[in-house]
Amino acid sequence: MSIPVHPDLVAVLTDLPNDRPYLATAYGKGRSPDGLGNLMRQWCDKAGLPECSAHGLRKACARRLAEAGATSHEIMLVTGHKTLAEVERYTRDALREGMADSAFAKLLSRPNRDQTVVNLPQRFAIKSTKSMTLKNN
Repeated sequence: MSIPVHPDLVAVLTDLPNDRPYLATAYGKGRSPDGLGNLMRQWCDKAGLPECSAHGLRKACARRLAEAGATSHEIMLVTGHKTLAEVERYTRDALREGMADSAFAKLLSRPNRDQTVVNLPQRFAIKSTKSMTLKNN
């Protein structure tokens, strides 16, 4: 898997030694996923962010990507999720109103939009001359 590195992270990594992994253990070895998760928990607590976790930060990244207009496939490639269902679970609520507005704007911007609108004025503006009455039972 190849994931671009954010420019802010590149700036931090540039000054680190090249002879060992940048998230190395005290023995110079790479960390296991569980070990990294535990270390993230410690870092978040030390930073006064007890509500943050590695999982939460991954979810926040997925949500921000969705809000920026990334597709589910693009998000999946950045976050490392294995299925679209996982990505969609995390991004489902990302600016729903804004995304609905964006989707509708795309519909209206189609060059043939007059042909795709279902409720043309001629169809829904016809008024019935029959009045409705309620029956008493």
